[in-house]
Amino acid sequence: MDKALEETKYLMKTNKIKANKKLGQNFLIDDQALQDIANGADIQEKDLVIEIGPGLGSLTKILLEKARKVICVELDKKMINILHSRFIMFSNLEIINQDILKLDLKDLISQEREKDNEIQNVKVVANLPYYITTPIIMKLIENNLGIESITVMIQKEVADRLIAIPGTKEAGAITYTVYYYTEPTKIREVENSCFIPAPEVTSEVIKLKIRECPAVQVKDVRVMFNIIKSAYMQRRKNIVNALTNVGVFKTKEQGIQMLKKLGLREDIRAEKLSIEDFARLTDLFVNDIQKK
Repeated sequence: MDKALEETKYLMKTNKIKANKKLGQNFLIDDQALQDIANGADIQEKDLVIEIGPGLGSLTKILLEKARKVICVELDKKMINILHSRFIMFSNLEIINQDILKLDLKDLISQEREKDNEIQNVKVVANLPYYITTPIIMKLIENNLGIESITVMIQKEVADRLIAIPGTKEAGAITYTVYYYTEPTKIREVENSCFIPAPEVTSEVIKLKIRECPAVQVKDVRVMFNIIKSAYMQRRKNIVNALTNVGVFKTKEQGIQMLKKLGLREDIRAEKLSIEDFARLTDLFVNDIQKK
């Protein structure tokens, strides 16, 4: 029996804890999966680690042994008490009882760096509830927080879309955002039998390494992401029809002419465009607006 399974059962029994479905709690009980997450995150002795949703602390224990400091952000007050008592002997742990989406991470990280100039890299590690995966990841990659990487375990279907290559059938609008800001890689899949309670789906651990420079240079990144999002709202239509229907292109003729200038077929769909194609389309679109 895995040590994590024994510890989880003991903590749940002695603290009369049940997984909170509203918070999307599923406790990871597989020792190898826990170790693979920590190894995938590549935690070093001078790293500041922010762990989102530590739960009972199975992964926290490994992180505390590797990192300079671990800050756990946990919404469930029942878990806060367990974490405090479980890791009372560790001096490199801080626990914050707050919603990660409401927490000012930029200020938190800045304060930590001011207090400790030995901190080298800031890394986020998380087992994210499926229902708020996207908002959390978007907050982490879009807000210029000064973090080096994000290692998360999420629903496999979502993970595969996040780390897909832009311009392939597996890609979605969010794929381009993730690729623009990060270098995504897959670490491993985690079967539902590795959790208490077992979720209905397979999970996947992925790592998003924040790029020093965005994947492409574009005149207006907000316009580019609006074009991508609009194109994927009607992904079964060709991009001219999709963007005309939502008002990005004033007329189909405008869209056709732009695609011709870029050397792209007028019947091409969004899923066939690379991020470089969208960047070129955006620059052409911005130039066209500025001329008028």
